[in-house]
Amino acid sequence: MKAGVLHGREKLVYEEVDMPLPGPGDVLVKVKFTGICGSDIPRVNGNAAHSYPIILGHEFSGEVVKIGENVERLQVGDRVAGAPLLPCMECEQCKSGDYALCENYSFVGSRRNGSFAEYVVIPEKNAIRFESSISYMKGAFFEPITVAYHGIKRLNFRPGSSVAILGVGNIGFFTLQWLKLLGASHITVFDISEERLALAKRYGANECIHTKDENFLSEMNKNGQVRHFDFVYETAGNTATIKLTFELVKKKGAVCLIGTPTQELTFSIDEWEKINRKEFTLTGSWMSYSKDFPGEEWKETAKYIESGAIQIDDSLLYKVFPLSEIAEAFEQFKIPGAVKGKILIDSEK
Repeated sequence: MKAGVLHGREKLVYEEVDMPLPGPGDVLVKVKFTGICGSDIPRVNGNAAHSYPIILGHEFSGEVVKIGENVERLQVGDRVAGAPLLPCMECEQCKSGDYALCENYSFVGSRRNGSFAEYVVIPEKNAIRFESSISYMKGAFFEPITVAYHGIKRLNFRPGSSVAILGVGNIGFFTLQWLKLLGASHITVFDISEERLALAKRYGANECIHTKDENFLSEMNKNGQVRHFDFVYETAGNTATIKLTFELVKKKGAVCLIGTPTQELTFSIDEWEKINRKEFTLTGSWMSYSKDFPGEEWKETAKYIESGAIQIDDSLLYKVFPLSEIAEAFEQFKIPGAVKGKILIDSEK
């Protein structure tokens, strides 16, 4: 089969490799689409890959074309999205249903070969079947949608609450959609892009704040009443937005950091003291798994995409690249501000 194989930093090669074979309990999936995740970028354009050579890719959809022994739930022809985490199922965290915190996990597309290829093998339990009414392109969005939902679940979110979302990339957009679905009373989104804010408004944000203006907090509070939020979700992993969560959250409120930082950050005493003085809850969020692997996040995502409650359309896409041009797809991320949306890889081209 053909695959995009990473041989070293910036050495992503479209080449022929052996097709994987499904073992007992596994299925062979003919990959249709794979999304480029933010975590893939430093693996290709930096030094973050665990090993070489490796086939990356973990946000994918495809068709089951072969099943291994002891596969009971799936059959050839099923349309599936892949849940990429491979927990050990033996450690304390796994036995508690906290699979993302597994001490000995593997992962499709980072620790073992993934979906930047024509075919990928995954365990049956990692294949989430979806109906024909859901396109394969939408199927490639399952994983980031589950990440957004898991972040919301990390806090004791209550319908009728006020919410701030910092950063409206794809995770931020799906966080917005979940919160609307779950009954948030008022959602304010913060971003540096006018385009992304306009899109957030179309997807249901009540208020959009452009943070490139240094006076955005004053503008937000121009009626003289300082505004804070019951729940604050940070999805960008940016130093400025992480610190802004401490400012925006109410006393006794809650903050979840979903975004992953890419550089060291420090806090002043005054910044950090807000945790003490506001007594707010601060937590992180890692991946998207829970009891009854892969968990409620994946089941609810399939349900609400099918119903149309979670919307995915071309406005979330930047570009679709054929697998043969995968190296060019990663070149796009070297151009500041060029990528405005999700890049998908079409494995059939």
